Amino acid sequence: MEALTNSSFTFRGQKSVYNGKVRDVYHLENDVLVMVASDRISAFDHILPKGIPFKGQVLNQVATMFLNATEDIVPNWLVATPDENVAVGKACEPIRVEMVIRGYLAGHAAREYKLGKRILCGVNMPEGMKENDKFPEPIITPATKADEGHDEDISREAILAQNIVPKDIYEKLEMYTRQLFERGTQMAAKQGLILVDTKYEFGLLNGEIILIDEIHTPDSSRYFYADGYAQRQLDNLPQKQLSKEFVRQWLIENGFQGLEGQEMPIMPDEFVKIVSDRYIELYEKITGNAFQRAETKDIPKRITQNLEQYLSNS
Repeated sequence: MEALTNSSFTFRGQKSVYNGKVRDVYHLENDVLVMVASDRISAFDHILPKGIPFKGQVLNQVATMFLNATEDIVPNWLVATPDENVAVGKACEPIRVEMVIRGYLAGHAAREYKLGKRILCGVNMPEGMKENDKFPEPIITPATKADEGHDEDISREAILAQNIVPKDIYEKLEMYTRQLFERGTQMAAKQGLILVDTKYEFGLLNGEIILIDEIHTPDSSRYFYADGYAQRQLDNLPQKQLSKEFVRQWLIENGFQGLEGQEMPIMPDEFVKIVSDRYIELYEKITGNAFQRAETKDIPKRITQNLEQYLSNS
């Protein structure tokens, strides 16, 4: 199985390209964006050396499903998905804040809590919680969106004080974030999953707020299995989850947390397959559909043919 780890396409009408940690974004004429979901995987803001077969397809198709299922809440950038790894949509001016929302004390919030912190991004976290407990109500913990390096936690108050986002826009972002999280929570529950935490990114198009990038994928979200959640909490056991957290844990166990001087471990092929299987499992679990593996013999050629055909017909 091949994995798409690099993309160096030249599409018709291409003006520029931005290579992200996972996605490569091609800006075409007429403000058309082509987003290629690669099979790269990142953790602790570092790209791991090996790609994960079918990961990009999973991300692209899960995101497409959720974007289509939430367009009644907020307009989004997506127009078409002409290839399993490709989304085409409208170019927007990105809002430089990630809207992170957490329903449970997990991941980064849990790590901060264990250090004794009870305020995250200006939001109080109750005393007496243990890892993976549910918050009384979901909390929004924004982050500034960095072009390179680490995104930084920031409070609502700091965002407004620094005028990173105007107050009226930010209040709408909070509203959309809570509504999207509620919809995602409901959809996950129907599939026996708990949407633990996630992040949303927004942009502006002709003054209108637009939902951009991906939503509710295993790269941007954390899911627990609902079955057994309560008993595992009572027994102080780790939750069974579908997310990238197990990759982070593997890296931690192998001495890497993205800190200076640490060397990135190489994932053995057996672990790569486990990661790929976990992504496919999440796809099937969250969508309720069997995963249809795309042709991987020559992924760049397949993408080029499918996109050129779409551009010719649009």
